[in-house]
Amino acid sequence: MANAQPQTQAAHGGVQPEQVALVPVHRADLPLSCPRPEDSLWNMHPRVYLPIEDEPNGEVTCPYCGARYRLED
Repeated sequence: MANAQPQTQAAHGGVQPEQVALVPVHRADLPLSCPRPEDSLWNMHPRVYLPIEDEPNGEVTCPYCGARYRLED
């Protein structure tokens, strides 16, 4: 599979993770997992739980796909 792209590029159309829009998350949505159940590509990678509430800036990035989340409340 020499042509395979990393999932960060495949999942976000070739953009770098820092260019991906932040997805707002609320405490009612915790625990946060990626992909989230409402995501259209819910099976794009293994589910990983992201401890966003432990992050000092309230932001976390998925290590698989580069999706970025921000805790809003």
